[in-house]
Amino acid sequence: MAEIIPTTVVGSYPQPEWLIDRENLLSRLPPRVRVRELWRIPDPLLEQAQDDATIVAIRDMERAGIDIISDGEIRRESYSNRFATALEGLDLDHPGTAIDRTGHPNPVPRVVGPIRRTRPVEVRDLEFLRRNTDRRIKITVPGPFTVGQQAQNDYYPDDRTLALALAAAINEEIKDLFAAGADVVQIDEPYLQARPQKARAYGVEVINRALVGAQGTTALHMCFGYAAIVHDRPGQYAFLSELNECVVQQISIEAAQPNLDLSVLKTLPGKTIMLGALNLGDLRVETPEEIAAHLREALRYIEPERLIAAPDCGMKYLPREVAFAKLQAMAQGAAIVRDELS
Repeated sequence: MAEIIPTTVVGSYPQPEWLIDRENLLSRLPPRVRVRELWRIPDPLLEQAQDDATIVAIRDMERAGIDIISDGEIRRESYSNRFATALEGLDLDHPGTAIDRTGHPNPVPRVVGPIRRTRPVEVRDLEFLRRNTDRRIKITVPGPFTVGQQAQNDYYPDDRTLALALAAAINEEIKDLFAAGADVVQIDEPYLQARPQKARAYGVEVINRALVGAQGTTALHMCFGYAAIVHDRPGQYAFLSELNECVVQQISIEAAQPNLDLSVLKTLPGKTIMLGALNLGDLRVETPEEIAAHLREALRYIEPERLIAAPDCGMKYLPREVAFAKLQAMAQGAAIVRDELS
């Protein structure tokens, strides 16, 4: 792996059209409850089909030259619902409603009892990834703040108490994922940006609870929402510098599409930065030199040892050939900057 400025993915990679109804996927908000009709393969063969598609995603990331790869989240209907809907204490048959970050109501799990994780949810996914690559690997879990915002709370006295219960369940999962061979475990917390006042009230507290005793490299991803779905995007984060106070080691941020002023990186002096270098709202493939220029700009504010190149967000809504070409360009752009530094 590259010693400095390694490349990684945020999590998701495009699922094949033969596996999932991509038109249906693109026509709806990201699912918070289970949406089985998205899958084209019937249940008895679905896991095998997802395994095969996962190998395709792994090979694409390897061929593109990515240093730290994921399983592409191929088995997931959304980044959060595979884990969230596996917890005890939720009524999935009678969903509630929550306002999505687009301002639209979305069906969500209803919290009707104590939140408990009764089984490992993503450990098999991680073990499958570990068996099928010799690269460094990461896996993502939804963060407790975001999962709490994507649920209807009909049980706990307030949102903070719900988020702490979710953090305890997520903590159990994270420990099992490291034990199963994860190099990096990333929690996805886009709603820290979407709900900054609540995030300031208890966001860092619940993130720290989710990471207690985590034996490995931890990361946190925060974004403005999928480019394919959230079109009105600010040019700066409403909640970011506060994350310097949490125990997570790496912070993943969107920087390409929002054209983020990278001087904000100075407010995170204790963190490694996974810098969004691919604009997923544009199907044009960046040139390696454009990527290199973006990384050089970041190096005005942080040391090379604290910089990782990444896409802005998960890539699941892109055409696969575009996603692959963008990752390839990113790997080449990072290599340009590494050569200059050496």
